[in-house]
Amino acid sequence: MASMEDVQRVLAAKFEAVFPHLDERQRRLVMAAEARALGHGGIRAVARATGVREATVSRGVDELDAGAPPLGRVRRPGGGRKRAVEVDPGLRPALLALVEPDERGDPMSPLRWTTKSTRKLAEELTRQGHRVGADTVGDLLRAEGFSLQGNSKTLEGAQSPDRDAQFRYINSQVTDSLNAGDPVVSVDTKKKELVGEYANRGRQWRPKGDPVKVDTHDFPDKELGKVVPYRIYDLAADAGWVSVGTDHDTAAFAVASLRRWWDGQGKASYPHARRLLITADAGGSNGYRTRAWKTELAAFALETGLTITVCHFPPGTSKWNKVVVSMNMEGERQLMARLPDVMLYERWRKRRPFVSGAARPSGVALRGEASNHPAVP
Repeated sequence: MASMEDVQRVLAAKFEAVFPHLDERQRRLVMAAEARALGHGGIRAVARATGVREATVSRGVDELDAGAPPLGRVRRPGGGRKRAVEVDPGLRPALLALVEPDERGDPMSPLRWTTKSTRKLAEELTRQGHRVGADTVGDLLRAEGFSLQGNSKTLEGAQSPDRDAQFRYINSQVTDSLNAGDPVVSVDTKKKELVGEYANRGRQWRPKGDPVKVDTHDFPDKELGKVVPYRIYDLAADAGWVSVGTDHDTAAFAVASLRRWWDGQGKASYPHARRLLITADAGGSNGYRTRAWKTELAAFALETGLTITVCHFPPGTSKWNKVVVSMNMEGERQLMARLPDVMLYERWRKRRPFVSGAARPSGVALRGEASNHPAVP
């Protein structure tokens, strides 16, 4: 006859294989069945084999003896640990008191959001005597209709009553020039960019295990430094030009970029042009208050014989400038990082007319060049 130690080893091996597939109540019933089958001393043997208390095995035996039908659940209704708000009725008011002062948005909105993290809220609640974790705080906030959100750019400044008329005028000027076959360009200066082997978002097809190696930090290169990209977008040709300046963003540099575009691309595309229409932002090197911009444009007009007209977008509306919506800055960063190896960059989008609200351009051929034009004030 096998000794009790051998029986316990057999039971331990059996329970080890079965228990991971059973819930809490099923484990008690299986242990109770084994204990009843062993007879006298069975409860103690099963308890030692499983490492549970003898009272747990005895409870399972009582459940078997009662002959209760399957519950369909692990615990009886109302069993288990109570919810934090039931144990601590003051927890919910204390949490809302912390959140309400920093709540933002319409109080009648079905969604509310907070700027404090759940970890900081949990720490403050614990300091006040409400022991709670960050996960519980998150559950309570969601139950109260809160959600974690970022900022939403929806607030506009004061609107000019002539704003619509201003855009309609610019649109009519552009439409007339395009119908006449004259060039129309949209210009814009972007912020300074680093030049060198820096990381860019996105991926490209390369041999497996051979990614492009870039610098681990985006510190400026002492030799290459930073550059100023000046973008020119030809609406009729759906082509972009980027002049990368190695000096400062000045009116002289802006007009020099236009001159390079005209000599390198515009003159060939519009051999019979007599007028040139430029749409630009209201500020910066090509701003309407910059006298140097007007002086340099006048000199450029005398050189080329073109009648140059500039339409400035109203302040605060530069995002509607065609060069902004048509030329992707990410491609320009990659182009500048590889100067002078790469001078041509293309991407394809859906064509879009000048008026905002339609589809985007279909194919923007982007050409770039490095410029060391001096920063003439």
